[in-house]
Amino acid sequence: MHLPFYKYEGLGNDFLIVEKEALGGVRLTTEQAIALCDRHRGIGADGVLLLDVDGPSMEVINSDGSVPEMCGNGLRCAALHLARRNGEAALEVTVGTTAGPHPCVVVNRPHAESVAVHMAPPSLAPSDLPLSAAVPWLDHPLEVHGQTLHLSGVSMGNPHAVTFDEVGEARFAIGPAIQRDPHFPEGVNVGFVSEHEGHSMRLDVLERGAGWTQACGTGACAAAVAAVETGRAERDEQLSVRLPGGTLLITVAAPGDSVLMQGAARFVFSGEIEI
Repeated sequence: MHLPFYKYEGLGNDFLIVEKEALGGVRLTTEQAIALCDRHRGIGADGVLLLDVDGPSMEVINSDGSVPEMCGNGLRCAALHLARRNGEAALEVTVGTTAGPHPCVVVNRPHAESVAVHMAPPSLAPSDLPLSAAVPWLDHPLEVHGQTLHLSGVSMGNPHAVTFDEVGEARFAIGPAIQRDPHFPEGVNVGFVSEHEGHSMRLDVLERGAGWTQACGTGACAAAVAAVETGRAERDEQLSVRLPGGTLLITVAAPGDSVLMQGAARFVFSGEIEI
Protein backbone atom coordinates (compact mmCIF):
# COMPACT_ATOMS: atom_id res chain seq x y z
CA MET A 1 0.00 0.00 0.00
CA HIS A 2 1.38 3.41 -0.99
CA LEU A 3 0.48 5.94 1.70
CA PRO A 4 0.58 9.71 1.11
CA PHE A 5 1.91 11.73 4.05
CA TYR A 6 2.57 15.36 4.93
CA LYS A 7 5.42 16.48 7.18
CA TYR A 8 4.82 19.49 9.46
CA GLU A 9 6.59 21.02 12.42
CA GLY A 10 5.59 23.38 15.19
CA LEU A 11 8.65 24.96 16.83
CA GLY A 12 10.67 21.86 15.98
CA ASN A 13 8.08 19.40 17.32
CA ASP A 14 7.54 17.46 14.07
CA PHE A 15 4.67 15.30 12.86
CA LEU A 16 3.52 13.18 9.96
CA ILE A 17 -0.05 13.93 8.98
CA VAL A 18 -1.89 10.99 7.44
CA GLU A 19 -5.38 11.63 6.15
CA LYS A 20 -7.68 8.83 7.24
CA GLU A 21 -9.37 8.88 3.85
CA ALA A 22 -6.07 7.79 2.26
CA LEU A 23 -6.08 4.65 4.40
CA GLY A 24 -9.22 3.41 2.70
CA GLY A 25 -10.78 2.20 5.92
CA VAL A 26 -7.63 0.33 7.00
CA ARG A 27 -6.37 1.13 10.50
CA LEU A 28 -2.76 2.28 10.79
CA THR A 29 -1.15 -0.11 13.27
CA THR A 30 1.04 0.88 16.18
CA GLU A 31 3.99 -0.90 14.57
CA GLN A 32 3.49 1.01 11.32
CA ALA A 33 3.32 4.34 13.16
CA ILE A 34 6.55 3.56 15.03
CA ALA A 35 8.25 2.62 11.73
CA LEU A 36 7.11 5.84 10.05
CA CYS A 37 8.50 7.92 12.93
CA ASP A 38 11.88 6.17 12.95
CA ARG A 39 14.47 8.82 12.08
CA HIS A 40 16.94 6.30 10.64
CA ARG A 41 14.77 3.79 8.80
CA GLY A 42 11.54 5.73 8.33
CA ILE A 43 10.52 9.30 7.59
CA GLY A 44 11.19 10.60 11.07
CA ALA A 45 8.82 12.43 13.44
CA ASP A 46 7.78 12.87 17.05
CA GLY A 47 4.38 11.42 16.18
CA VAL A 48 1.74 10.61 13.58
CA LEU A 49 -1.42 12.69 13.32
CA LEU A 50 -4.34 10.72 11.90
CA LEU A 51 -6.56 13.45 10.45
CA ASP A 52 -10.20 13.01 9.52
CA VAL A 53 -10.51 15.85 7.02
CA ASP A 54 -14.31 15.76 6.86
CA GLY A 55 -14.78 15.77 10.66
CA PRO A 56 -12.44 17.39 11.11
CA SER A 57 -10.82 15.47 13.96
CA MET A 58 -7.34 14.35 14.95
CA GLU A 59 -5.85 11.32 16.63
CA VAL A 60 -2.23 11.16 17.80
CA ILE A 61 0.21 8.25 17.92
CA ASN A 62 3.54 9.05 19.56
CA SER A 63 6.84 7.85 18.13
CA ASP A 64 6.92 5.04 20.73
CA GLY A 65 3.41 3.87 19.78
CA SER A 66 1.63 5.34 22.81
CA VAL A 67 -1.55 7.35 22.30
CA PRO A 68 -1.83 10.68 24.16
CA GLU A 69 -5.12 12.42 24.79
CA MET A 70 -4.02 15.69 23.20
CA CYS A 71 -1.13 17.44 21.42
CA GLY A 72 -1.11 21.23 21.16
CA ASN A 73 1.68 21.54 18.61
CA GLY A 74 0.14 18.77 16.55
CA LEU A 75 -3.21 20.56 16.63
CA ARG A 76 -1.67 23.72 15.16
CA CYS A 77 -0.10 21.63 12.39
CA ALA A 78 -3.42 19.91 11.68
CA ALA A 79 -5.22 23.26 11.42
CA LEU A 80 -2.56 24.59 9.05
CA HIS A 81 -2.86 21.45 6.92
CA LEU A 82 -6.61 21.98 6.60
CA ALA A 83 -6.03 25.58 5.49
CA ARG A 84 -3.39 24.53 2.95
CA ARG A 85 -5.57 21.70 1.69
CA ASN A 86 -8.47 24.12 1.11
CA GLY A 87 -6.20 26.73 -0.46
CA GLU A 88 -7.30 29.32 2.09
CA ALA A 89 -5.13 32.19 3.32
CA ALA A 90 -6.92 32.07 6.68
CA LEU A 91 -9.20 29.53 8.29
CA GLU A 92 -11.36 29.23 11.36
CA VAL A 93 -11.96 25.58 12.15
CA THR A 94 -12.84 23.42 15.14
CA VAL A 95 -10.84 20.20 15.32
CA GLY A 96 -12.10 17.33 17.43
CA THR A 97 -9.66 15.46 19.71
CA THR A 98 -9.89 12.83 22.42
CA ALA A 99 -9.74 15.75 24.88
CA GLY A 100 -12.68 17.48 23.18
CA PRO A 101 -13.19 20.02 20.36
CA HIS A 102 -10.63 22.81 19.93
CA PRO A 103 -11.41 25.98 17.91
CA CYS A 104 -8.40 27.05 15.81
CA VAL A 105 -7.62 30.14 13.73
CA VAL A 106 -4.95 30.03 11.01
CA VAL A 107 -3.58 33.51 10.31
CA ASN A 108 -0.97 35.26 8.15
CA ARG A 109 -0.47 32.40 5.74
CA PRO A 110 1.68 31.76 3.71
CA HIS A 111 4.52 34.12 4.68
CA ALA A 112 4.25 33.94 8.48
CA GLU A 113 2.22 30.88 9.30
CA SER A 114 0.74 31.15 12.79
CA VAL A 115 -2.12 29.31 14.45
CA ALA A 116 -4.14 30.34 17.48
CA VAL A 117 -5.92 27.60 19.41
CA HIS A 118 -8.52 27.83 22.13
CA MET A 119 -7.36 24.95 24.27
CA ALA A 120 -9.64 23.01 26.60
CA PRO A 121 -10.27 24.60 30.00
CA PRO A 122 -7.52 23.47 32.39
CA SER A 123 -8.25 21.42 35.48
CA LEU A 124 -6.39 21.02 38.75
CA ALA A 125 -8.67 18.21 39.95
CA PRO A 126 -6.56 15.11 40.76
CA SER A 127 -9.09 12.82 39.06
CA ASP A 128 -8.64 14.67 35.76
CA LEU A 129 -4.89 14.12 35.45
CA PRO A 130 -5.10 11.48 37.03
CA LEU A 131 -3.13 12.16 40.22
CA SER A 132 -3.24 9.93 43.28
CA ALA A 133 -3.93 12.68 45.81
CA ALA A 134 -6.85 13.93 47.87
CA VAL A 135 -6.41 17.59 46.89
CA PRO A 136 -4.87 19.46 43.93
CA TRP A 137 -1.12 19.89 43.86
CA LEU A 138 0.13 23.49 43.74
CA ASP A 139 3.82 23.75 44.61
CA HIS A 140 3.35 20.42 46.39
CA PRO A 141 6.61 19.01 47.84
CA LEU A 142 7.76 15.66 46.45
CA GLU A 143 10.99 13.82 47.24
CA VAL A 144 12.79 13.00 43.99
CA HIS A 145 16.37 11.73 43.76
CA GLY A 146 17.13 12.80 47.29
CA GLN A 147 15.87 16.35 46.94
CA THR A 148 12.55 18.10 47.55
CA LEU A 149 10.89 19.34 44.40
CA HIS A 150 7.70 21.41 44.30
CA LEU A 151 5.17 20.28 41.71
CA SER A 152 1.88 21.62 40.38
CA GLY A 153 -0.48 19.20 38.65
CA VAL A 154 -2.45 20.53 35.67
CA SER A 155 -4.64 18.72 33.18
CA MET A 156 -4.92 20.22 29.69
CA GLY A 157 -6.83 17.16 28.54
CA ASN A 158 -3.55 15.35 29.17
CA PRO A 159 -1.56 15.26 32.43
CA HIS A 160 1.22 17.69 33.36
CA ALA A 161 3.45 18.19 36.38
CA VAL A 162 5.16 21.58 36.46
CA THR A 163 7.97 22.78 38.71
CA PHE A 164 9.43 26.27 39.08
CA ASP A 165 12.43 24.97 41.04
CA GLU A 166 15.75 25.64 39.33
CA VAL A 167 17.31 22.20 38.81
CA GLY A 168 19.56 22.79 35.79
CA GLU A 169 21.00 19.69 34.15
CA ALA A 170 19.61 17.54 36.96
CA ARG A 171 16.28 17.62 35.10
CA PHE A 172 17.55 14.83 32.84
CA ALA A 173 17.48 12.46 35.82
CA ILE A 174 14.60 14.04 37.73
CA GLY A 175 12.18 14.11 34.79
CA PRO A 176 12.04 10.35 34.16
CA ALA A 177 11.76 9.73 37.93
CA ILE A 178 8.69 11.96 38.13
CA GLN A 179 7.15 10.22 35.11
CA ARG A 180 7.52 6.89 36.92
CA ASP A 181 6.28 8.19 40.28
CA PRO A 182 3.25 6.19 41.54
CA HIS A 183 1.34 9.42 42.19
CA PHE A 184 0.84 9.52 38.40
CA PRO A 185 -0.70 6.13 37.54
CA GLU A 186 -0.92 6.90 33.81
CA GLY A 187 2.39 8.74 33.60
CA VAL A 188 2.77 12.50 33.22
CA ASN A 189 4.39 15.16 31.06
CA VAL A 190 6.99 16.98 33.16
CA GLY A 191 7.67 20.69 32.70
CA PHE A 192 10.71 22.49 34.13
CA VAL A 193 10.30 26.27 34.27
CA SER A 194 13.42 28.44 34.53
CA GLU A 195 14.39 32.05 33.84
CA HIS A 196 10.94 33.17 34.92
CA GLU A 197 10.76 36.94 34.94
CA GLY A 198 7.68 39.09 34.44
CA HIS A 199 5.67 37.83 31.47
CA SER A 200 8.44 35.56 30.17
CA MET A 201 9.63 32.08 31.14
CA ARG A 202 11.82 29.31 29.79
CA LEU A 203 10.33 25.80 29.65
CA ASP A 204 11.78 22.34 29.03
CA VAL A 205 9.34 19.43 28.75
CA LEU A 206 9.78 15.69 29.03
CA GLU A 207 6.80 14.27 27.14
CA ARG A 208 5.23 10.88 27.61
CA GLY A 209 6.00 8.82 24.54
CA ALA A 210 8.29 11.37 22.88
CA GLY A 211 11.02 12.23 25.39
CA TRP A 212 12.60 15.68 25.59
CA THR A 213 10.93 17.68 22.84
CA GLN A 214 11.72 20.93 21.06
CA ALA A 215 8.30 22.23 22.06
CA CYS A 216 5.12 21.14 23.82
CA GLY A 217 1.93 23.16 23.34
CA THR A 218 -0.08 21.64 26.17
CA GLY A 219 3.04 21.82 28.36
CA ALA A 220 3.36 25.57 27.73
CA CYS A 221 -0.32 26.01 28.61
CA ALA A 222 0.08 23.94 31.78
CA ALA A 223 3.11 25.99 32.84
CA ALA A 224 1.18 29.23 32.30
CA VAL A 225 -1.77 27.89 34.28
CA ALA A 226 0.54 26.79 37.10
CA ALA A 227 2.16 30.25 37.12
CA VAL A 228 -1.25 31.91 37.45
CA GLU A 229 -2.56 29.50 40.07
CA THR A 230 0.55 29.92 42.24
CA GLY A 231 0.51 33.71 42.00
CA ARG A 232 3.53 34.02 39.71
CA ALA A 233 1.53 35.51 36.83
CA GLU A 234 -1.78 37.28 36.20
CA ARG A 235 -4.88 36.11 34.38
CA ASP A 236 -5.74 37.63 31.00
CA GLU A 237 -2.12 38.67 30.43
CA GLN A 238 -0.16 37.19 27.56
CA LEU A 239 2.77 35.08 28.74
CA SER A 240 5.76 34.36 26.53
CA VAL A 241 6.85 30.74 27.01
CA ARG A 242 10.26 30.09 25.45
CA LEU A 243 10.91 26.47 24.51
CA PRO A 244 14.03 25.01 22.86
CA GLY A 245 12.32 25.22 19.45
CA GLY A 246 10.80 28.68 19.80
CA THR A 247 8.21 30.74 21.65
CA LEU A 248 4.51 30.20 22.33
CA LEU A 249 2.20 32.98 23.51
CA ILE A 250 -0.23 31.81 26.21
CA THR A 251 -3.14 33.64 27.83
CA VAL A 252 -4.90 32.13 30.84
CA ALA A 253 -8.43 33.45 31.30
CA ALA A 254 -10.93 33.04 34.14
CA PRO A 255 -11.34 29.64 35.84
CA GLY A 256 -13.35 27.34 33.59
CA ASP A 257 -12.49 29.27 30.41
CA SER A 258 -10.24 28.03 27.62
CA VAL A 259 -6.54 28.84 27.47
CA LEU A 260 -5.43 30.69 24.33
CA MET A 261 -2.25 29.39 22.69
CA GLN A 262 -0.66 31.02 19.66
CA GLY A 263 2.46 29.94 17.84
CA ALA A 264 4.11 28.95 14.59
CA ALA A 265 3.39 25.91 12.44
CA ARG A 266 5.13 25.07 9.17
CA PHE A 267 4.65 22.68 6.27
CA VAL A 268 7.96 20.90 5.53
CA PHE A 269 7.35 18.44 2.71
CA SER A 270 4.99 15.75 1.44
CA GLY A 271 5.56 12.36 -0.09
CA GLU A 272 4.40 8.79 -0.42
CA ILE A 273 5.73 5.72 1.36
CA GLU A 274 5.01 2.03 1.01
CA ILE A 275 3.70 0.35 4.15
